[in-house]
Formats: sequence, C-alpha cells, structure tokens
Amino acid sequence: MLASPTAWKHNAKIDLVVNPDYDGGRQPKNGGLTIVFYADQGAAYADLLGGNLDVLDAIAPSALATFESDLGDRAINQPAAVFQSFTIPARLPHFEGEEGELRRQALSMAINREEITGVIFEGTRTPASDFTSPVIDGWSDSLKGAEVLEFNEAEAQKLWAEADAISPWTGTFEVAYNADGGHSAWVDAVANSIKNVLGIDAAGSPYPTFSEMRTLITNRTIQTPFRSGWQADYPSLYNFLGPLYATGAGSNDGDYSNADFEELLTEGSTETDLKKANDSFQEAQEILLQDLPAIPLWYQNVTGGYGTDVQDVKFGWNSVPLYFEITKG
Repeated sequence: MLASPTAWKHNAKIDLVVNPDYDGGRQPKNGGLTIVFYADQGAAYADLLGGNLDVLDAIAPSALATFESDLGDRAINQPAAVFQSFTIPARLPHFEGEEGELRRQALSMAINREEITGVIFEGTRTPASDFTSPVIDGWSDSLKGAEVLEFNEAEAQKLWAEADAISPWTGTFEVAYNADGGHSAWVDAVANSIKNVLGIDAAGSPYPTFSEMRTLITNRTIQTPFRSGWQADYPSLYNFLGPLYATGAGSNDGDYSNADFEELLTEGSTETDLKKANDSFQEAQEILLQDLPAIPLWYQNVTGGYGTDVQDVKFGWNSVPLYFEITKG
C-alpha cells in the first residue's frame, strides 16, 4: 500500500510498504518497495548498471545486444504473454471494405518480421503466427490463413495493386507510437520494410508520451494507424481476443466488429471443456487473420535484470516481477 498520502509523486516514483491487513497467499518477504518512473529506458538501464536501481523490467533497445553479457546470471530473457501489433481503424481513408482488406493483407506481407526481430531486437522477440502468445495453453502456429503473417514481397505487391485498382493510394502510410516507450527503432524498421516492398512513403509518427497518444486513440481523433498490443491479464486465449476485438469491447480501439467472430467467442467462453473452448477461439482467430483488424508483429520476451544487492528475483508468466519474493541485503 502507499507509504503515506504523499507517497505517489507523479511521473517520478511511488513508495510502497507492506499492508498489515493483507492475509493472502503472497506474503511479502520484504518491507516494501519504491517504483521509479523513467522517461528514457536507457537512463533506467544505466541506473541498474550503476547500482542505483535494483530491478529493471524492460531493457532499452540500445542495450539488447549486450545486456546478457553485462549482467550475466542477473539478466532476464524469458517468454511472456505480451503481443505486439499495430491497428488500422476501418474509418481511415483507403481502409474500408474490400480495399481495406486487401491493403491490410498487403501491408502484413510487406513486413520482414524475421529480419526485424533479429536485427532490432537481438532475438528477444519471435515473429507472430497468431494474435495470442506461445505461453498460453491452446496456442497454435498453424492456423488457417496464418500465411498472411509471412514475408512475401510478390504477393504483397499484387494485393496492393488490386487495392489501387479500387481506389489509388495517396499520401504517406504512418504508424503512430509513443516516443517514451523505446519503440522508434522497430517502427522505423517496419515503415522501411513497407516502403521498400510496396514503393510508397511510410514512416513512424511519434507522440511524446503514451498518455498523449492514448488520448487521441480513445477519442477516435487519431488520423493514422497506431502501435497496439496486449499484455495478458490472465493466461487464456480469450483474454487476447475478447477485450481487443469483440464489438464495443473496452480495448477495441479500431472499432472492429464481425458477427461470426462474436459467435465463436461466445461459443468458446461458455464451453466447459478447455480443448473445445480453445478450438472455438482458434476458429475465431482464423476470421481475424482474414480481416486483420490489427497487424500482428511479434511475441515479446520479458527482458530485464537486477542488481547485486537483491536476491530471489523472478518474473511471472505475464512479464511482471514477483515483487513479494524479492529480498535485499
């Protein structure tokens, strides 16, 4: 709980202490912790190396090539239920109806995920083959239609030309992202891949903070595609599908709606047999692979590390440190 009424300093830190009334199963082994907010991931990593930070839950892109050798057995690099994509609202010009479907598929096939995850992320990401995560029960890498997530220059150019026959493309394809989250390198790489394959102008569109970008997305006033993704609340395929793509769902920022998809979601969520439920969810994903309300990019490992003064640092399936187990001294 908060250490005091003034323990939360906006954009700076939160001081927490053990709640004496807590009687759950995760009894803290420490007296509390301070959560520190950084505007720059590189600064956070520098503090970890300098002994000014005990636990870091996201390694700066600039340090991905060296953090495991820097930290040795104090480096964390393990799969987590985190999925990265970008969303293209159907309300944007050129992305409605048949034209929009063709352009989404073309854009997806124009992205060289293997190259980007290898060069930009140093193997800490895995190219996506669905909309969920490999750490979730029922995940599959062989869904019908998943070839739309594979790099295919010729097919991408063909589909884009078919879309141009409906309505010629004009302007720049932009992907909005928050500059305070370490996303610029991969967004630029995705834009360059699209530019090189489709022969169009493509670029990242940075916003200074996550809050500023989210305000425009929530208000439906953003005029470009935008970075999106999901970190699971609980380990289920449904948690990656319902909150993001069900009609009117709280995180359905692209306002996607498909009655057949909804029917399969309902079927899976009311099924008591887990395998049958997952089968329904996978069928629902095959509809998503056709419609592409978001363009899946890759699954994210949790990359982090900890200092020499702390012990028992572990990260859960959802990439969050198990703070209650950490000891220091």
